[in-house]
Amino acid sequence: MSRSEQTPATTPWPTDSMAALRDVLSGPLIEIAARFSAWATPYFSHSAMIIFTRECTGRPRKVSGDESIVGHVSIRELDALKNHVQNSERRGFDEIGHRLAGAERRLAVLLDDETDTLLVLVPRTNAPQFDPCNAVGAAFGVVATSIRQQVVQASPAYLAESLAASSERARAITEMVDVHVDTLTSLLSTLRSKDLDDRRARDTASNTASAALIELRTIEEANRELAQEAVTTAFARLRGELTPLLGRSGVDVEYVDPPADGRPVPGEIARAARAVVRTVALACVAQSDAQRLRIAWDCDGANLLLEVRNDARQVLDTDALAQQLSGRVHTLRGELSFESISGWGSRVSITIPLDPPPARPDEQLLAGLNRRERDVLGYLATGKRNKDIAAYLNIGESTVKYHVASILKKLDVRTRGEAGALGMEAGIRATERA
Repeated sequence: MSRSEQTPATTPWPTDSMAALRDVLSGPLIEIAARFSAWATPYFSHSAMIIFTRECTGRPRKVSGDESIVGHVSIRELDALKNHVQNSERRGFDEIGHRLAGAERRLAVLLDDETDTLLVLVPRTNAPQFDPCNAVGAAFGVVATSIRQQVVQASPAYLAESLAASSERARAITEMVDVHVDTLTSLLSTLRSKDLDDRRARDTASNTASAALIELRTIEEANRELAQEAVTTAFARLRGELTPLLGRSGVDVEYVDPPADGRPVPGEIARAARAVVRTVALACVAQSDAQRLRIAWDCDGANLLLEVRNDARQVLDTDALAQQLSGRVHTLRGELSFESISGWGSRVSITIPLDPPPARPDEQLLAGLNRRERDVLGYLATGKRNKDIAAYLNIGESTVKYHVASILKKLDVRTRGEAGALGMEAGIRATERA
């Protein structure tokens, strides 16, 4: 019997399965579905995999497999599927029939309650009967937790990729809505003209066009809801994250809420702001003589303003803190400042712009680079040789050459210098030694 013909219940775990699962977790987040799909194939034959989480605002869908499926599945369908699973009496990994990518399909689905992440597998037509105790379900909890941790940590690489993805999705949706709204509005004007005959046909067509207009506006609103958080909601989530971390520190924590009418905050900025403030807060309470901590968010209309201060007499290690924070803050085009006076306490202030920068012609090209290619590009921008880049990133020189070739192709340039210039203009900087 071939491996693909074995039932999942009898398929043994490979001896190197845990090492292989570690590799699934360690690569770029954007490609995690492809890696997990490859890992899962021996246990359950499938033509497509979708991992869905609204935690990741840039790419809520992580997909792999049949492009006719993964390229057409909508967030609305995934929300409906997720609600179906949540409301079902049967929990855990289950096989159901549901609409996906515009058609009714046989699906294997699992919702990880801890991370609110949905896994969807589309079985191949010759796949064996689904086993709810499949190893894929056990591994998915680890994968979902890894995704959540990467999103919560908001690394510079994640923020850059997520911002680019959100910007591209918003641009595409806006263009689609504008084109179709113009077409439907023109059609409605014609249908409502009294010069046309056949009132029933006109009424039917008019109702159809009106419904399509409402649908388009709903799509636009759904994208806005996915991409943004109310500033008060973002701060409340920060408070929820910090309470268990700071509760046993013995430090009196004061939270100063942002204005209720403050601007909504892009999801990536909200997540990065929480990660930055969390890092600062933990550093402040780590000072042995700190007794009070004040955490404040504000919004001046154009920027999100973050401030953390304590009353510790000892001076805060601002150099170490700057090293931890500068990557995230720089990626968001923000500013970071410190004020630490011996005997009076320390204050950390961060200003993050809420509006995206003016569009640049190279933006779409840079959005196509993966995390490692961005790392290499950062060193190209400083004129480093392949040998030096390999040493900094702890990878082989041949691997660097491969990444450089890929960067030149994706950026549509001929030389390393041209690529480095684009990276410098985009603000991509070299990372710390791996």
